[in-house]
Amino acid sequence: MFMRIHHAKKLLDLEFGDMAVVREIHTPPHDLNCMGGLRVGKELKMVTKQPIKGPVVVLLGEVEIAMGPDMAAEILVDVIGKDA
Repeated sequence: MFMRIHHAKKLLDLEFGDMAVVREIHTPPHDLNCMGGLRVGKELKMVTKQPIKGPVVVLLGEVEIAMGPDMAAEILVDVIGKDA
């Protein structure tokens, strides 16, 4: 299936329902050990982003992954669309 890439941004900057593919991860590998398989090339969906330095939650396959905003700012993604 052909996916049209709209533009790249930080994971932290995604909006609810945005679908994206991980392009780059600029956080130490040991920080990713508890991230449930998050790695370059994986497709994900933004589930929620809490205000005032709260957690960012993404759906990776059927697993929800929560991370702090500092870590989410270190992950660059290619936005591929919006979930209907």
